Amino acid sequence: MGTPELPVPDGLVLRPFRGVRYAVDDPAGVTSPPYDLISDSDVDDLLASHPNNVVRLILPCARSPRPSTAPSVPASVVDAVVSPDPAASERYGAARDTLREWLSSGVLAADSEPALYVYEQQGAGVLQRGLIGDVGLTDPESRVILPHEDVMPGPVADRLALMSTTQANLEPIFLLYDGSRGPASTLVDTVATTRAPLIDASTSDGVRHRLWAITDPAEISAINGDLHHRQALIADGHHRYATYRVLQRQEHAGQGRNGPWDFGLALLVDSSTYPPDLKPIHRVIPGLPLAEATSRAENAWRVSSFDSLQAGLEALAQAADPAFLLAGETGTHLLTDPDQAQLERAMPADHSPQWRALNTSILTRFILPHVWGLEDDERTVRIVHHDAHAAVRQATRTGGTAVILKSLHVDSVLAVAARGERVPRKSTSFGPKPRTGLLLRTFAID
Repeated sequence: MGTPELPVPDGLVLRPFRGVRYAVDDPAGVTSPPYDLISDSDVDDLLASHPNNVVRLILPCARSPRPSTAPSVPASVVDAVVSPDPAASERYGAARDTLREWLSSGVLAADSEPALYVYEQQGAGVLQRGLIGDVGLTDPESRVILPHEDVMPGPVADRLALMSTTQANLEPIFLLYDGSRGPASTLVDTVATTRAPLIDASTSDGVRHRLWAITDPAEISAINGDLHHRQALIADGHHRYATYRVLQRQEHAGQGRNGPWDFGLALLVDSSTYPPDLKPIHRVIPGLPLAEATSRAENAWRVSSFDSLQAGLEALAQAADPAFLLAGETGTHLLTDPDQAQLERAMPADHSPQWRALNTSILTRFILPHVWGLEDDERTVRIVHHDAHAAVRQATRTGGTAVILKSLHVDSVLAVAARGERVPRKSTSFGPKPRTGLLLRTFAID
């Protein structure tokens, strides 16, 4: 008997579900950032904030080595290169047991009826509202949910071990869609401004998080009627979305039926009403001294030096693309005006002009391999989200070079995704990202 065909939603679907929420006095204290933004030191701080912090579920083995990764691959083929990891599944047994214990003891409780949830983040210059629900899983070729980054098998295998062991989605992916201030977006604002929230919690970063439940069948129907013909871009959570798809295929192969694995927990935000904040992701190359990195770059780039990191950052912001800032223990240097002949030879001809113009594409395909003779993998290149000063500190500690990048433009990312292309790994950091721990989903309850 062959593998059953997977159900294919004929549009963007957001299904209501019975959300699992903490029943504690301090809802902010049990939350965390997304799993891939948590360092080992962050784990200590989160556990100190509350003994039932959600980090015990999403990273129960945080001090174990993080998953090693092979080069990135398209999400459409990741299930062909991801194999079960018995060791990871055994580690995540602790998360499964903790989840069961907290549900049994009442630390966590399921809502009494299925709902779509309005989620608001406000404060520290942020206001974002969206809908949390079960998004129907679609093949990328259907053009309903658009990835814009390739994924790496290691993180997918890691999240697969967690999801399959716990039988749960413990944190939502983040989707953007152009709602054109339609009925769904209008209802989101109406709920957030006229109804009492289920949760009202402020985290230490100064952001207030509020959550409301929509249970009226007519309102849920109106939302899905508005969403059905629209497309959604994966802003954050490519590895988790790929994991949703792998888990779905595995469950169908094993059980031969539809089920909760045909959906995944997601936050859906109308980008026309709440434009996203797109921040840069910097690189650190340990062991590549700044003097050597700069010397090699002089053969292909104009190099300008600055007395301080702040002066370099200001120059980078004003420079025409492509431009990069190299920094470390011994100084700060701006790369501009690349040799066009060398650049053209390095960039792949089978990609669009929009893709070849991205700074992360130029870094991945030109600077790293051709200028420095390096591969873009996690052993060679470390990632630092947003904070240029943190990247320089890490470069200094490791005797290496920090590569400071500008943010990509949202329109550029959308143009690449609309063509079915993928930007290089860790090209984008959309925000504000949903807080983990406000709302969970288990397959048994859903």
